[in-house]
Parts: sequence; C-alpha cells; structure tokens
Amino acid sequence: MLVGDRPAVVNTLAAWRTDPSPLTHSAEHAGHLFRSLTERLDAWEDADIDTAPVHAGLRRARIRYAEVGLDQLLPLDRVLIGAESARPEAWGGFHHPNQGYRHMQMAAVITMYGPMHRAAPADPGLAMLDLVRAYAHDSLHYGSARRYVLLDGQVARTQYGINWRRPDGRSYSAADPHDAHHTRNLGVVMEGACDREARRITRYVASRFGISGPESPSDPGWWAYRDVTGQLGTADPGDLEAHIGGEAGAYVASLCRYEKSVNRRYERWLGEFGVGEPEDLHDLVVAAIISGDTARLCRWLDDRHGPGAFSGMFQADGYLAPAPPRTTAV
Repeated sequence: MLVGDRPAVVNTLAAWRTDPSPLTHSAEHAGHLFRSLTERLDAWEDADIDTAPVHAGLRRARIRYAEVGLDQLLPLDRVLIGAESARPEAWGGFHHPNQGYRHMQMAAVITMYGPMHRAAPADPGLAMLDLVRAYAHDSLHYGSARRYVLLDGQVARTQYGINWRRPDGRSYSAADPHDAHHTRNLGVVMEGACDREARRITRYVASRFGISGPESPSDPGWWAYRDVTGQLGTADPGDLEAHIGGEAGAYVASLCRYEKSVNRRYERWLGEFGVGEPEDLHDLVVAAIISGDTARLCRWLDDRHGPGAFSGMFQADGYLAPAPPRTTAV
C-alpha cells in the first residue's frame, strides 16, 4: 500500500523492485542458496515433507488481516527462502541476521529454520511454524501504509504505518533507552504489533497440527518453538548460549534479545494504556498501521488518557522544530 505517490517516485521505486535478488548478496547470507517461497514449498513436498501447516497459516493470515483492512498479502514470488548453504555451521530462522521485509525492494528474505546446509529442514514441523511466523510478520510490513518523497533525486520514506520521518531524517519518536522495560517508540510498537499477530497465527497452526517443540532447554528448538508461538515469557538462556555454541547458540541469544526489546515492551505498553482493553487497543494499532490513519487510535487514547495522548507518548522533542540549514558545495 503506497500513499502520496508521484510519477517520479513510482519510477524510481520500480527500478529498485525489478529484481530483488541483490538482497541476498550480503555477508550474512554468504553461501546460502535462495529460491522463491513457491519453489521451496514445491521442493519440500517432492521430498515428502508436510507443508500443510504453511498453507493453513497463509489462509489464516488472509482471513485475519482482512478483518483489520489488509486485503493483499506479500506475493509468494517476492519471498526468497534461503537453504542449501555452503557453510556447514549456518543456522537459519526468523532471527537470522539481515533477514526480513525490505520496503524499497518490496520483497522479503527468509531463511529455513535450523541447520541450513540441508535442502530440507532437520525439524520439518518447527521449520513450517517458523516460516508461517516470518511470512505473517512480513506481510503486515508489506501492507503497512507508506509515503515516499523524492529529495535531491533520492527516494525518502516519510511515513511508515503510524510512524513518520522528516525529510532531513528526524524521526517522530525517539529510540527507547537500551535497558528500558517499557516503550515510547513507535517502531517498537509497530514491530510488536506485527509480531503479536504473526505469533498468534503460528500458535493456531501449531495447535491445529499438533506440532510441539523439544523438551530440553539445551536444544535450540525448545527456545525457537516457544518464540514462534509467543510462549517464551521471561525465559533467559543465561550461559546456555555458550553451551549450545556456534550459530545455533547465537540464534537463541538473538531471539531472547528480540523478545525483551520488542515483544515484552509492546505487551507492557498494551497493559499500560489499554487497561482492561488490550485487544481493542491492539486491533486499533494494527488497523492504523495498515491504513496510515491514526484518527480512531488517537480518539480512543484521548478518551481514556486525555487530549493529545498519542503525541504526548511518542513525539520526540524537536521533531517539529525548523530544519537545520542545508549546506551546499561551492
């Protein structure tokens, strides 16, 4: 969904989006072989892997997201799935470095959960859940309202969902302190809202197909299963990262950092400002992210917390101050 398009912006973005494959040409993806989601699912089905959980997750996402205003999910040919890595130690999944949706290319990079040197997942059930979570998550990013402007020949995104950025780069909301337990950052709120939806869909799929994770916390899958289904809670790997070792250990540490800095902060925000009504507040946030219109969300917050609640929570000091003078070469 694009807002405020101009022909020059559209033409510039079209050049970015012609071929998304350069997204996979990074140090973090060195050695990985990427294929479209459709091609991966076909290959796994040929290998007698049950991909029904993925198809069920896609159906569930379409139904749920239509309820909040999104009628088109991320096209499957714009989702690149990495596996068959030339690096034997490579470990993939939702928290693989440099993974996710990229708005300029309008495409998503996703890696197969678990050991990536294989063409097929070592734990098919958990890999299917991880893929459902990643696709559902990235589809909300794909469907988020965006506004682009052309500045000095370069495309700048000035709105993303319910967050804004001045052409000079100033963001509407400031970053949270590193050790914060709550959030006043719109990026965290939007990321948390998208992941809350994605993990709820994944939890439904896990229940429907009877997929469960390993029983021992010393197994990375114990952490991954609880992460993709939103049941990680306050679990902390502590010294387990070193015990698990390698990229698998780093993956467990990464998912715990994400849980702490995104999902827990978002849940605390819902509890703080949606007392007794967290689901209503969450639904308003998701609908506003998709439409780009915060009017209903702001009215809801004003009714409960007083006028100007949204800007009082999120607007950074100096956001509306005059832009600093631009220097020109002489």
